[in-house]
Amino acid sequence: MASQEVLSQTTRLASSTALLQVLFRVVTFGLNAFTLRYLSRELIGVVNVRLTLLYSTVVFLAREAFRRACLSGSTKRNWTKTINLLWLTVPLGVFWSIFLSLVWLHLLEVPDPSVVPHYQAGVVAFGLSAIIELLGEPLWVLAQAHLFVRLKVIAESLSVVSKCILTVILVVLYPQWGVYIFSLAQLLYVSVLVMCYVIYFVMFLGSPEATKKSFPVARMKALLPNLIEDETFVNWKEARLTWSFFKQSFLKQILTEGERYVMTFLNVLNFGDQGVYDIVNNLGSLVARFIFLPIEESFYVFFAKVLERGKSVKDQKQDDITMAANVLELLLKLVLLIGLTITVFGYAYSQLALDIYGGSMLSSGTGPDLLRCYSLYVLFLAVNGVTECFTFALMCKEEVDRYNFVMLALSFTFLCISYFLTHWHGSIGFILANCFNMGIRIAHSIHYIYDYFKESTYRPLAGLLPSPSLALVYIISGVITGFSEVFFCCDKGWMARLMHIGVGALCFAATIITMFCTETKLIHFVRSQ
Repeated sequence: MASQEVLSQTTRLASSTALLQVLFRVVTFGLNAFTLRYLSRELIGVVNVRLTLLYSTVVFLAREAFRRACLSGSTKRNWTKTINLLWLTVPLGVFWSIFLSLVWLHLLEVPDPSVVPHYQAGVVAFGLSAIIELLGEPLWVLAQAHLFVRLKVIAESLSVVSKCILTVILVVLYPQWGVYIFSLAQLLYVSVLVMCYVIYFVMFLGSPEATKKSFPVARMKALLPNLIEDETFVNWKEARLTWSFFKQSFLKQILTEGERYVMTFLNVLNFGDQGVYDIVNNLGSLVARFIFLPIEESFYVFFAKVLERGKSVKDQKQDDITMAANVLELLLKLVLLIGLTITVFGYAYSQLALDIYGGSMLSSGTGPDLLRCYSLYVLFLAVNGVTECFTFALMCKEEVDRYNFVMLALSFTFLCISYFLTHWHGSIGFILANCFNMGIRIAHSIHYIYDYFKESTYRPLAGLLPSPSLALVYIISGVITGFSEVFFCCDKGWMARLMHIGVGALCFAATIITMFCTETKLIHFVRSQ
């Protein structure tokens, strides 16, 4: 597949996934606002922190390494061996699900049944949902490797909408069911997701479209584990790479969900405070989830397909390295500007956003400061996502193994800092620890990218430098909106709030106009792709 075609399809995948994430976040945003008025903070804390952590830990440890290894390189490979390798995610998921469910049931503090009923059933249901989702992993990897954009959009949209509809119905009719509500909704979500992929491939395989595309799998039976006569069961090169990524993914999961592990295992916050933290965290991470994550996932595929893992810049095809360097520079500039915008305007509008969303329960106390800190953290997330997706796509096995030691030290440091900062500054300490964690990871990735390109004429890290005039506009906008918050927000009535919003709209418009005038290369890239 030509590099330009890969770029075009990858960009469509990223943009479609971003739009999909917008739908997810908007629906979840409304669902949280709705459930806040029917359910307790403690129940929301248990479901959104503890049970969701169980589910995400199982699926991450069981599949993340396999995804990274099996999406590396060309689509022209022995897919039978790759599919065999991917099916190993299921027994691995069963192991992690049983092991972690026992930990969640017997080693962690059990919530008060009168406040959070049916906790034990919730642990079983969320663990089971992880196993069900892993049954569709070979189909997901095949679809992602061949850039089936529409399938991903439809499958995840239907599953999220189904989950939300069932949640709303049960919350209204049977609020006393407690954890049962979210357990049934979670099981429905993964079932619909897997069935969408199964139905699609049943219809697609053997069709004229599959023949035209020379799809490597001809029938559904080939998607099951198959023995190959006189050959190994799996591709051992992929298996070894998977093992390297597995060691890394274990550490990455601790870093990604570190604050939830600290909350869950060290009990530094009660379930009610965990609920507030999770709501604010979800609100703060809207942009990170629906823009940065799709970009990271999709362009990891792009860099892995266009460039060959483990080869130096001189050994790559020059047309491919030129395109990769240009795309990396523009992606860095794109996420930097989005992150700066969120940081600058998020500081002055955090309290207003929380007051509108959840009332005084969220806008009083530490909520506004928590969201302000998260606005800064979004900038770190933005840069880290792109730098790491390039780094992980290019690292050879030995480099991945070396990086695992860095991640090990960073994981331990992060957990210690989280614990102490939380005792010092409550839930805000989690955000500060995450900023430190992301800063170290960004520094490592930047060092790798600099070393990779230093013997060439390409300087993609220039994308991390905004134009001086745009930087000045950001500073002025931050100062003006900060004074606006002091004078107009948030206890002076709706007219004052509208004036505060108007000031922000004018500053935002000035920022966008400056961006269009100074970042013409980036604007052309976004429009053309």
